[in-house]
Amino acid sequence: MLLYAYTIFTSAFLLFLIQPVIAKMILPWFGGSASVWTTCMLFFQCVLLLGYLYSHWSIRTLKPKMQLAVHATLLALSLAILPITPSLAWKPSGAEDPTFRIWGLLAACVGLPYFLLSTTGPLIQAWYARTHRTAAPYRLFALSNFASMLALVGYPILVEPFVVSRAQSIAWSVGYAFFTLLCAGAAWHASRVETAPAEPDATEEPEAIERPRWTTLLSWIALPACASLLLLAVTNHMCQDVASVPFLWVLPLTLYLVSFILSFDRDGWYSQRIYEWLVAAALGGMCYMLYRTPSKLSLTYAVLALSAGLFICCMFCHGEVARRRPHARHLTLFYLMISLGGALGSTFVALIAPRIFSTYYEYPIGLALCGLLALMVFRRNTTLYYCWAAAAILMCVFIVREARSAASGNRIMVRNFYGTLKVADDSGDGESGSVRKLLHGAINHGEQYLEPDLKDRPTTYYGMQSGVGLALLHNRHSAQRVGVIGLGTGTLAAYAQQGDYYRIYEINPLVIQLAKTEFTYLRDSKAQLDLVLGDARLSLERETPQRFDVLVVDAFSGDSIPVHLMTREAFQLYLRHLRPDGVLAVHISNRYLDLKPVVKRLADNFGLSAMLVDTDDDDANEIFGSTWILVTANQGFLNIPVVKEAALPIDETKNQRLWTDDYSNLFQILK
Repeated sequence: MLLYAYTIFTSAFLLFLIQPVIAKMILPWFGGSASVWTTCMLFFQCVLLLGYLYSHWSIRTLKPKMQLAVHATLLALSLAILPITPSLAWKPSGAEDPTFRIWGLLAACVGLPYFLLSTTGPLIQAWYARTHRTAAPYRLFALSNFASMLALVGYPILVEPFVVSRAQSIAWSVGYAFFTLLCAGAAWHASRVETAPAEPDATEEPEAIERPRWTTLLSWIALPACASLLLLAVTNHMCQDVASVPFLWVLPLTLYLVSFILSFDRDGWYSQRIYEWLVAAALGGMCYMLYRTPSKLSLTYAVLALSAGLFICCMFCHGEVARRRPHARHLTLFYLMISLGGALGSTFVALIAPRIFSTYYEYPIGLALCGLLALMVFRRNTTLYYCWAAAAILMCVFIVREARSAASGNRIMVRNFYGTLKVADDSGDGESGSVRKLLHGAINHGEQYLEPDLKDRPTTYYGMQSGVGLALLHNRHSAQRVGVIGLGTGTLAAYAQQGDYYRIYEINPLVIQLAKTEFTYLRDSKAQLDLVLGDARLSLERETPQRFDVLVVDAFSGDSIPVHLMTREAFQLYLRHLRPDGVLAVHISNRYLDLKPVVKRLADNFGLSAMLVDTDDDDANEIFGSTWILVTANQGFLNIPVVKEAALPIDETKNQRLWTDDYSNLFQILK
C-alpha cells in the first residue's frame, strides 16, 4: 500500500511542478505573455489524455508481466531526456503564432517524462485494485490531486523565490529519476500477482459492473469538460478584466484541485440536495458579475465572488462524476473519459475561442453549459426542475444580451493569442473634448484626442512632465534616435521632430493594425518610423547596435510584467543598443508590484545612475499619474534643472537580489 501511495504522490507532485518550471524557462522566448501559460496547460492536458489512453490500453490488452516490460522500457528511455533544459533551437523568429512552436518545444523537452507521469495515476490504481481486491482505489485519486495542489502552491512560495531555473531543472530531474525507481518497483510488485483484474463481489449489483452505457460515458466527459472550461475562462476573466494581480491564477487552479480532492476522498463532501441550491446561487452570482462591470465592484469582492462561484460549480461537476464512478474493472476507462473532458474544455478556451471570438465569450458559455448540465442532473424534484428550466432559459437570454451589450459599446473588438483589444470613443471628463481609447482587458493602453488641433498632444502615461517626456525632450542631438518597446497607440511618436528616427518593437500584430487604422500618431509623426513585429528582446538580440539616444521600455500589460524584460541579461542588451550618453526610460507604474528596487539594483550592477520620476493625474489634459525610472551614465542630462527638479530618491537596495534570466522573485516586491 505504501509503495503505491508514495509512487502516486511523487508522480502527481512532479506532474504539476514541471508545468511552472518549464513555463518559466520559455517565457522569455515568447514575450512573457500570460497566453504562454494557457498554451502550456493545453499541451499538458492533451499529453495527460494520451497517458490515460495508454493506461487503458495497457490494462486491457497486456498481461501483468508484459505491462512491466513495456513500462520499464519507457521509463528507461525517458531518463535519456534529462535534465529538462529546452534547446536554443526552439527560439522563435518573432513574428509567427507561438502556439505550435511552444507545443513542439514541450514535446521535445518534457513530452516523454510528462507522458509517463500522467500514466501513473490510473495504472497504480488499477494495479492496486488487482493486488488489493477488496480495497477502494479511488481515494488514491484524491491523494494524487492533493500532491498536485502542494506542488502548485509551493512553487511560487518556496521554489521560485529561492532557486534559480537551472537548479530547478536539475532538482526536478533528480526527483523524476527517483520516481522511475518507485514506479518500476510498483510495476514489478503488481506483475507478481497473476490473478485477473478484480472480479465483482457476489453482493454487488450486476449493473454496477457491466460496461457503462453511452449516456454514462457522455457524463464522464461533459462534466469534467465544463469544470475545465470554467477554470480557464474564469481565470482569464479575473486576470484580464478584473485585475492582473500577481499569482491570481493560482487561486482558481487551487480551488479546482480541491474540488477533485473532496469529491473523490469520500462521498460525504458532496450532496445533491445541498448543491442543487448552491449551484443556482453560484450561477446567478457569476451572471451578475457579467452585468456589474469590474470598475463597479471592489477587487476583493469580485475575486471572492468569482472564486466561490467557480468552486461550487467545480464541486458540482466533479461530485457528480465521482457519484458515477464505476467498478474498478472499468477504472482506466473512467479516467480516460475524465481526461478527455478536461482536454476538450482546455482546447476550447486555449485554441478555439481566441480564433473564433472577439472577446472572452467562453466565460458566459461555461456558465450556460454548467446550467444546462445542472438542469439534466437535478431532475428528481419536479417543482425544482421546472424552476431550474426557467432559470436556465433566463440565464441564456441574459448572457446573450450582456455579450451583445459589451460588443456594442466599442468601435472595434478583436482578439488573438495575446488577448482582447478594444477601441472605444469617450466624451471624457476633461475640458478638451472627446478621446479614443485602446483597451487591453480593463487596462488603458493609450488614447488620443479626436479634435484635429489636439490629436498630436501626448496623453495618458506620456505627458511632457513624465519621465519619458523629460528624456525625449531634454536628451536630444541634432537628430534623435529613439527605440520603443511596446507600441500601444503610438503616442510617443508625437514627440518626434523633423529628422528623428523612431524604431518601435511590438509583439502583437493587432496592436500595430489598430495603431495604424484607428489612431493617427504614427501617420502624423515627423520621424522616420520602423515598426518591428515580434518580441523586442529577441529582435534586439538579432540586430546590430542601434545607438539610440533614448530607449523606452513600456511593454507591460497593465499590472502584469514580462519578467524577461527586467533582468540583467535584458539590461545588458539594452545598453548595447544605447549611446554611451543615452537614457533608458523604464515604465514601472503598477498597483501591486514595487519595481523600483529591481530597476535600481540593475542600474547599480552596471554602474549607472537611476532617477525616479513620479507624476500625478491631470484629468483636464487626459494625463495619468505614472512612474518612470530613467537609467543613464549622462550626468549632464541629470543636472538639467527641470530634470533635476523632477527627480525623486530611490531607496537603497541592499536586500534586493539581482534579477537574472535564472532568478526573479515577485513575492519580494509585492506592495
